Amino acid sequence: MSILKANKPVGLCSDHAGYEMKSLIEGYLEAQGIEYVDFGTNNAESCDYPDFAHPCAEAVERGEVYPAIALCGTGNGIGMTLNKHQGIRAALCWEPELARLARAHNDANIVVLPARFISPETAINIVETFFNTDFEGGRHQRRIDKIPVGKSC
Repeated sequence: MSILKANKPVGLCSDHAGYEMKSLIEGYLEAQGIEYVDFGTNNAESCDYPDFAHPCAEAVERGEVYPAIALCGTGNGIGMTLNKHQGIRAALCWEPELARLARAHNDANIVVLPARFISPETAINIVETFFNTDFEGGRHQRRIDKIPVGKSC
């Protein structure tokens, strides 16, 4: 099974540190026939990750893209920004097993990659694992339901 949904492109966003790896992932998606929407950045010049994370998260929230892939140097800044949005469960993953667990246990809808700390091969393996892992539900759904949406804790 796959979390890719018919008629829903995958969202992509990165800052300058993730630009090169985002381009590699775009090539992978194109080779697989997977549609995507690129929210930027479009070059390796220094920029601010929130400028690209916010539009991507908003598109996931509106159901225009699903799932999404986000990249920055460490993955931390862009992940923190994404997770400020309601209904976003962005998971920082630096190996495929983390991507599997983020989907299976946390129903993550955005995978975040630390572009400066993983190889291109690992990035593709993480994305493939993320796409091909289903949410297990059950006791995990109960936990997801306890994440507040639209209110403070």
